[in-house]
Amino acid sequence: MRSTAGGPGVSGATWAPDKVTFATTSGNSVMNLETSTSGTGESTKQTEIVTNARKFKNGTYAARVKFNDAPKYGPDGDHLVQTFFTINDLTAPMADDYSEYDFEYLPNGGWGETSDILYTTSWETYQADPWVAVNQHTEGRQSYNGWHDLVLTIDNSSIKYYIDGQLFGTHDSAYLPERPMSINFNQWLIDLAGQTSTTARAYDEQVDYVLHVKDQVLTPAQVAAKVTAYRGAGTTFEDTVPSG
Repeated sequence: MRSTAGGPGVSGATWAPDKVTFATTSGNSVMNLETSTSGTGESTKQTEIVTNARKFKNGTYAARVKFNDAPKYGPDGDHLVQTFFTINDLTAPMADDYSEYDFEYLPNGGWGETSDILYTTSWETYQADPWVAVNQHTEGRQSYNGWHDLVLTIDNSSIKYYIDGQLFGTHDSAYLPERPMSINFNQWLIDLAGQTSTTARAYDEQVDYVLHVKDQVLTPAQVAAKVTAYRGAGTTFEDTVPSG
């Protein structure tokens, strides 16, 4: 659970491990990421969880995630990002061995958008200052409030994103990963321009499970069957992916 300072998110915000909690819902352990603010960077607490090892590359990534359009308390409107993604480190500006694959839901818009939008983005590289981005993305301009099954597959020819069993976007081989990555979830604020109130508010993103199958491209139905088998066996955690 991240505690180190830095981006993404508003300047002065804290990454708060104590805002990552677990509860039982319908018999399943569910992770909750809470992000809260009172309209200043110093009052903003964001959340992120990341695998310790960068060891995931080709194969299938899947998670069941609950996006929320509305805050659990306080006024709505913040430019919030709710995510499931894989990533490695940028070794130098515009380095061509950078990799990142994102599901990012913006329930209140942001980045120039004025309403709900979900992005899937495959990154080749970027430069922070001045900002230069090299990526391919697909957008869904609608509400994705509620639980969704998210699946990402990477083989030697393309990157594919699925939402609730339906193909959402296919991205080109130019954006395939060169190095292994970590698996991450986070929830953060782009800026404080969406809601300027100083009234406290908080938002939740929830995660039911995460699955990676190394070097195999599974269909969403095959992912669901695998998850059902783990649940039926009472298996709460397994890691068979070797490091390195």
